Amino acid sequence: MIRLVAYDLDGTLIGRDLTLTQRVRDAVARVRETGVAGCLVTGRMYRAALPFARELHFDAPIICYQGAAIVDPTTDEVLFDRPMQNDVVRELIALTQTDGMHLQLYRNDEYYCEARNRFSDLYASLAMTEPVIVPSLREAFAYSPSTKAVVIADAPVAAAYDVKLRTALAGTAYVTRSLPEFVEILDPAADKGTALRFVAQRLGVSVEEIVAIGDSWNDLPLLGAAGVSIAMDSAPPELKEAATGVVADVAHDGVAEALERYVLA
Repeated sequence: MIRLVAYDLDGTLIGRDLTLTQRVRDAVARVRETGVAGCLVTGRMYRAALPFARELHFDAPIICYQGAAIVDPTTDEVLFDRPMQNDVVRELIALTQTDGMHLQLYRNDEYYCEARNRFSDLYASLAMTEPVIVPSLREAFAYSPSTKAVVIADAPVAAAYDVKLRTALAGTAYVTRSLPEFVEILDPAADKGTALRFVAQRLGVSVEEIVAIGDSWNDLPLLGAAGVSIAMDSAPPELKEAATGVVADVAHDGVAEALERYVLA
């Protein structure tokens, strides 16, 4: 018996047009009407995820920032917060400045960068929120942790930089990718799977009673924390190999297919 569906957002529920299709809306509503809870599990900031939770009428905690924060959408209470420590933040700033990469840091549900450019514009268009521009991230985060960090680059450059950061920050940070252009860096104790287990325990739901649906590298821990794990057809091979099943991509309403096959059948 399924009691909770954990949905990744970008690339799973919505594409880059940020739109929930009618078929997906209808399938989610039918699942909700059966008494099965829905939980968003996303790399987005809380404020960028909340509109979708409201649109889908979800009141379960929202897992945001790739699992570094969990927030109750009914009260805005922060239930879990695991930011990157300041020494790691400072090391990352130094690395990305040396390499000339676009870096964004996060604090108090806002994000900071040193300049507007095509990478910050891409992020702002998807997150539906604008950055705080600061002269120096080194100074702005001199003594502060960061909820997470994102390096944004063209997809081939991001893929190579992901590998570089995994080596440079081994043991001190969790490095993953969400969209092809985004390399995401978190505290090593934060990921989507750990966060989903936290929410499930809070809701009194066992692993076997969870369906998780995702589409990217950052969803590997998410799928590993669910009894039934579903990968979108656009997912990388390693995610598909870890999944119970594979459904259509976001453009072809894969979430609706997943719900129809694994929850509503």
